[in-house]
Amino acid sequence: MARKSLVNRQARRAESVARHAGTRAELKRLVSHPDTDPDVRARAVRQLSRLPRDSSPVRLRSRDQIDGRPRGVLTRFGLSRVRFRELALRGDLPGVRKASW
Repeated sequence: MARKSLVNRQARRAESVARHAGTRAELKRLVSHPDTDPDVRARAVRQLSRLPRDSSPVRLRSRDQIDGRPRGVLTRFGLSRVRFRELALRGDLPGVRKASW
């Protein structure tokens, strides 16, 4: 089980990413577009650097949906490898069977 403070920090980051997504996308479009005037590009870069660091989606971490474990997360299920195995062996994940050959 992950510490509650880390899970809460992740939730705050996700909320910040969602709040600033439109602004960030528009500024990045201006910066990367080849026809943008250099003065406008420089202003967009400055505005982009003034946005909060936690509003960047790169700072998000995939975590287990149940207990918040940060490592070994299977994105298809949103569960860590430990929790996935536990639920699969109990039969709580529909369509998932233990492989044998």
